Amino acid sequence: MLLVRLESIFTLDLYNKFYLNSIKILEVSILLSEIPILVDKISKENVNKQALRTAIIAELDAVNLYEQLAEMVSDERIKKVLLDIAKEEKTHVGEFLALLLLLDKEQEEELAKGREEVKEILEG
Repeated sequence: MLLVRLESIFTLDLYNKFYLNSIKILEVSILLSEIPILVDKISKENVNKQALRTAIIAELDAVNLYEQLAEMVSDERIKKVLLDIAKEEKTHVGEFLALLLLLDKEQEEELAKGREEVKEILEG
């Protein structure tokens, strides 16, 4: 969990450097995940699930950050690397989600329901 939080802090610092030195002005919102303040209040059975959800949020934040930075920069080499890193972060989301679904069957069921609802809406 500490590594996830450090990655978020690093990406925020990287974002600030790029954004503050950029000629372009973008409206960007970043939602960095926080480890709950009262960690000791989380039941032992839920700690792992909460850790995985926090990791997923941090990875999604990183995807947003790298994709936004890629849109800001003019150097195609930098853009290419940023988009490649964003793609890797998406893989990390998948890895954490796969683990979460092993631990949380209700989450697995609700994701399936959500997919089905979208299918029904789109098919009319």
